[in-house]
Amino acid sequence: MIPYGRQDITQDDIDAVIAVLKSDYLTQGPKVPDFERIVASHVGVKHAVAVNSATSALHLACLAMGLGHGDWLWTSPITFVASANCGLYCGAQIDFVDIDPKTYNLCPKALEIKLIEAEKKGRLPKVVVPVHLCGQSCDMVAIQALGQKYGFGVIEDASHAIGGKYKDELIGGCRYSDITVFSFHPVKIITTGEGGMAMTNDDALAHRIRLLRTHGITSDKALMQSRSAHEIWNYQQIELGYNYRMNDIQAALGISQFTRLDEFVRQRHKIAERYNKELGHLPLIRPWQLPETYSSYHLYPIRIDKDKIIKSQRDVYNELRHSGIGVNLHYIPVHRQPFYEKLGFKNGDFPVAEAFHRDTISIPIYPSMKNQQQDYVCAALNQSLGY
Repeated sequence: MIPYGRQDITQDDIDAVIAVLKSDYLTQGPKVPDFERIVASHVGVKHAVAVNSATSALHLACLAMGLGHGDWLWTSPITFVASANCGLYCGAQIDFVDIDPKTYNLCPKALEIKLIEAEKKGRLPKVVVPVHLCGQSCDMVAIQALGQKYGFGVIEDASHAIGGKYKDELIGGCRYSDITVFSFHPVKIITTGEGGMAMTNDDALAHRIRLLRTHGITSDKALMQSRSAHEIWNYQQIELGYNYRMNDIQAALGISQFTRLDEFVRQRHKIAERYNKELGHLPLIRPWQLPETYSSYHLYPIRIDKDKIIKSQRDVYNELRHSGIGVNLHYIPVHRQPFYEKLGFKNGDFPVAEAFHRDTISIPIYPSMKNQQQDYVCAALNQSLGY
């Protein structure tokens, strides 16, 4: 089976992990802060806080922004469920904004229309989470401008997008947002096995994320309450936090992987460009790139042009899977998940997202993919679509 995505592990990666296993620190050692400094320096942001998953990073980002009961979080319906779940973890209510029909990212025009109506009802969001789907940045200038006008904070869900750029700047610098979140899951651009990172230029947000990732515990004397001089107090829990730490084994792998970040993204572009060329004659809609963005190409989604063929998305999906190609769906709209339907969402709420789901399949793309494997994928598509 040719997977839709997979990690690329070298001997250098293995050696980096083994070195930590032989060291004194498997966790809470020097590798996590080293990894944080490397990523922060690369993307040009003041603070980077590593955690055990991007989901944890999103949760902590929401908490740091003060999201809670009575608040609203808005995000895209075409994303992994974590982009919405993070708001529910905080006790907030969730709503969605339909996608742009060309980029498949959260649509700024749809966002503005929804904000105008929400303002009339007194239901403006406290936080909006734009998702950089497939590695392509959302239109962050437009979203930031709306945030300033309507008073919401912005958390960029850049789980797909480390190594990508927006307006010639690396994603993660938080020029247009309060916090940006990366994922290091094995199918992402680089991996730590599992892991994530929250980026911010705000000292207070960074401090709160760091505090909450370790049970709300601090050893900072300035933050600790005074106690009897006869008792030893070398740490205190000052609020309720979580065990969301990344360990040194993961960070060592991340540091090693990071040395090849640019190479990984360049290779993904080569594969995408080859798909663009080889699939251009088929009744498919290929990924469209906004001119001011540079995608990390985490995914390569194709849309079946139903005006030109009689086969359904399911037909093509099943035939490719039967041929040993691990195609996937990215994503079933979050509002159509049974859990969210119980909250009152229904089919028809976000028609552009729903049309995307009915037509789209993600085909394999990963740095170690061979030309022969890509040729096989293209041949299978040609056969399935009758060309």
